[in-house]
Amino acid sequence: MSVEVSRQLLWLIPALPAIGSMILLLTGRRADRWGHLLATGLALLSAVIGVLLWIGMIGRDSPDRTVHSDLFSWVPVGDLRVDFGFQLDQLAMCFVLLITVVGSLIHIYSIGYMSDDPDRRRFFAYLNLFLAAMLVLVLSDNYLGLYLGWEGVGVASYLLIGFWQHKPSAATAAKKAFVVNRVGDMGLAIALMIMFATFGSVAFGEVFGRADGAGDATLTALGFMFLLAACGKSAQVPLQSWLGDAMEGPTPVSALIHAATMVTAGVYLITRSGPIFNLAPHAQTGVVVVGAVTLLFGAIIGCAKDDIKKALAASTMSQIGYMVLAAGLGPAGYAFAIMHLLTHGFFKAGLFLGAGSVMHGMNDETDMRRFGGLRTAMPITFATFGLGYLAIIGVPPFAGFYSKDHIIEAAFGAGGARGWLLGLVTLLGAGVTAFYMTRVMLLTFFGEKRWATGVHPHESGSTMTGPMIVIALGSIASGGLLAIGGTLSDWLAPVVGDAHEHALPIPAWSLTVVILVTVAVGVAVAWRQYGQAPIPVRAPIEVSMLTIAARADLYGDAVNEKLLMRPGQEITAGLVAVENGGLDAAGRGVGTAVTSTSAWIRQWQNGFVRSYAMSMLAGTVAVVALIMAVNIL
Repeated sequence: MSVEVSRQLLWLIPALPAIGSMILLLTGRRADRWGHLLATGLALLSAVIGVLLWIGMIGRDSPDRTVHSDLFSWVPVGDLRVDFGFQLDQLAMCFVLLITVVGSLIHIYSIGYMSDDPDRRRFFAYLNLFLAAMLVLVLSDNYLGLYLGWEGVGVASYLLIGFWQHKPSAATAAKKAFVVNRVGDMGLAIALMIMFATFGSVAFGEVFGRADGAGDATLTALGFMFLLAACGKSAQVPLQSWLGDAMEGPTPVSALIHAATMVTAGVYLITRSGPIFNLAPHAQTGVVVVGAVTLLFGAIIGCAKDDIKKALAASTMSQIGYMVLAAGLGPAGYAFAIMHLLTHGFFKAGLFLGAGSVMHGMNDETDMRRFGGLRTAMPITFATFGLGYLAIIGVPPFAGFYSKDHIIEAAFGAGGARGWLLGLVTLLGAGVTAFYMTRVMLLTFFGEKRWATGVHPHESGSTMTGPMIVIALGSIASGGLLAIGGTLSDWLAPVVGDAHEHALPIPAWSLTVVILVTVAVGVAVAWRQYGQAPIPVRAPIEVSMLTIAARADLYGDAVNEKLLMRPGQEITAGLVAVENGGLDAAGRGVGTAVTSTSAWIRQWQNGFVRSYAMSMLAGTVAVVALIMAVNIL
């Protein structure tokens, strides 16, 4: 496929789901019977175009693979001129394929999952809107277009998380996600201002081309603003508190937002902005620290959750932490961050869809302590979920083994004490991941049946199990296909730089053995605790402070309330007091003075002729007296 044909087709990738969303929202109830089919068909067509463009890209030499498409002049204001255009390069192509292919499978799954919902048409409209916004985000050739998609994803996620807004918990979760993300979005907005003030442009090419001439303080500020934005969208510490509550949305939303799309936007932003971070080592260090803290933060929380979706949400937080840490290592880690992002898109989507299938067969029950023994009642769900489990804990030859192993190697290869510290953190995270994911498997599919009376678990229909099987295949094969021979690293090198060899403190094969042993220990500890002992239907009261803290999400909400919400309320109350006692009082004083003066002057205008004659006489006497006094003097 030629570059010109690719350029002509490129705009259709985000346009098709956008058109689908518009049609479904504008036609209303008239589209109830066919809206889900239209939305799914347009998502699939977008995926087909993406695959065709990928095949065409493969057929061209590396320097000719990037495709630019300027659609129209968007912001021609003074010195700021921004075109609305798209850029499809190797990095964007990875995301296009992930978003459209996995997104289409989630659409198909949703046909069965949402079949009994009276507002299914509206749900699919929001799904299409989400895909369109995410595609604009990753395809834009400038930061302003990226910001448009960034905010569009935020709006769509708000609508999807709060889709069942009749539930107070869902409405609250949607507002929480929206507000927390707005805090992060301020970072991207400030970064746009810094870019325009420094470079006079927000286009990728011009910003990256002029970055060498910017000061260290400017580049560091840009890097930290990008990091703040990434923390919001990718649920990284300290803006991670919204992710667990977002489970209030329908399960396909969890698969779409927490696996393939929204939470990966921050990783994309950092990787795309690599030329900035490469020149800002302090900002890079900040990225590494945030990723390291979050991967342990999420893993610890995942160990204490009995709600299957919230356990997987904590897992998402942790796995994104791995990606952010890798991206913070610069060219040595960019490709591995994207590799784990792609493999995670498959196995985590499969895990969430499997969780949705379990809920579908268990009357929407989410408490794993009320599951048990489901492997015989739901064999397809068990098999596909199990493949995702093996992938996420890093068992060879499944996908997560390749991507996570590379990140751990890159962490150890950072050198010196820093490398040892980061390597041990990532290694510990792998062990804890194996523990809590084994716990999820054991509580859900093994052991005694702990179902409530009246529950009859059953396998889901083909519209749900079909996408689960396809995604499970990705959990098996994606890691090997991306890693063998440096396939993905070579593919991304023109965009993110070469992933150089790591100077590991121990031989690579021995590090791999250490990683697998750590994973095995995590599995064994979980088996001893949950596979050999009876599971109570209700969680026991724990005396461990760490367990109590983990069940409270390590007090993320409490910290936000103490450091942000309460001070914000006090500042607002103070401003209101200043306004009421000062500004408003001053305004009222001026008004009162004018009113009093007007009332006094109004007494002169009473409408009586005798009063006017007396005023004229008094004025005349005063003038004559003044003239006489002047003459005498």
